[in-house]
Order: sequence, then structure tokens, then C-alpha cells
Amino acid sequence: MTHDEEKQAAARASLRFVRDGNIVGLGSGSTATYAVRLLAERVHAGLKMRGIPTSVQTRELAKSAGIPLTTLDEVQCIDVTIDGADEFDPELNLIKGGGGALLREKIVASVSRVLVIIADSTKRVPVLGNFPLPIEVIPFAQAVVTRRIEALRAKVEIRQTAEGKPFLTDQHNYILDCHFGQIQDPPVLASQLIAMPGVVEHGLFIEMADVVLVANGNEVRELRRPGSSQR
Repeated sequence: MTHDEEKQAAARASLRFVRDGNIVGLGSGSTATYAVRLLAERVHAGLKMRGIPTSVQTRELAKSAGIPLTTLDEVQCIDVTIDGADEFDPELNLIKGGGGALLREKIVASVSRVLVIIADSTKRVPVLGNFPLPIEVIPFAQAVVTRRIEALRAKVEIRQTAEGKPFLTDQHNYILDCHFGQIQDPPVLASQLIAMPGVVEHGLFIEMADVVLVANGNEVRELRRPGSSQR
């Protein structure tokens, strides 16, 4: 089974967490895209739900697929969010933001009763840090924040477009892709980063995922964080 097929399998398994009448957070990225398309099929078959997308790209996909949408101005609590991750560790801590939507993803996750992460087998790691950690910064502070992160012994690269210009998030901020190597203490690093003036958000999602559905070949395994919401 290919990694794309694993993504589809994990996405399909996540649909059982969605119930009629739910407000559903719609994640961003290649794996979450499969979930959005599968949810659209359920909507066309009669499922009543409203979605809150985590990026402009996901919003456009959901609208074109016929999923009714709402906003955090209208609802302050999301029943379940389905999203992907770039990495997850044995404690179900995550690195997210490879697609650049980490700020909205974290906001949506923070108001979700249940956060379901869907992933292929390559996303499971013993220690976070193989994937560079995305950090969203305001352009004004990019140079200052870069130096401060480099002082933590990380290699920092500003994310660029194919044309060689700085990548802009949906909030028109920059993304710094930071190579820390193995992140032995994610909560400590998260605290250090968010304390830096100019950092809008970082891609460490600590104790936020309730469930990870990881596909490995033909099997989709459900992992739960101890003490997380049950559904």
C-alpha cells in the first residue's frame, strides 16, 4: 500500500467520529484533504454538519465540494476536528505546519472537544524533530526571531515560494522552518518559542491530539492520549 493509500485509509477511518449535526473542524494538508472529500460524500448522502476550515485552501475545497460552512464568530465550540500532522511521538505530541496553516489549525484545535489526527506510517517517530519545526513570525521581527532561535542551536530557513519570495501565510506572516534535531523536551521548547516577541505561533501541538489514526499497510491503528476526550 502506498503512502497516499494509507492517508486515504486513515481519513476514511476518521469519519466514524463525525455525527449528525456536528460542527467539524476541517484540517489542511494532503491527508486532511482526503477527509474533506470523504465528508463531502457523506454530506451529499444526507449527513447534517457544518465545517470550519483551517485555511483558505481548505475553505475553497469544502465550498466547491458542497460542505456547509460556519465560522468561529458564529460558534465557539467545535465537536470534532480532523487534521493531519507532519510528525507525532509516543505521547501524541505533534509537529504541524508543513502546509503553513499552523496558526488557524491550532486555534481550531484549541476549541475542539475532540482532535482526531490522521496519518500515514511515515509520520510516526520515537522523538520529534526529523521534520523541521515551522514557526510563524511577523515579517517585521523575522531577523530578530531568527537570531534568537539560532541561539537555541537550531538551523533556521525562511520558507520561500517557487519564485524565491518569502512564503506568506493566510495571515500574511512568514514561516521559519527550524531544524532542532531531536526535540527531547517539546513543552520546554514550546514555552521558549512562544515567549519570543514576534513569534505568532509554533508548530508544536502539545497534549492537543485526543486520537491519532495511523495507517500502516492495510491496518489503521487507533492511538489515544491518556486522559483525552472519549467519543
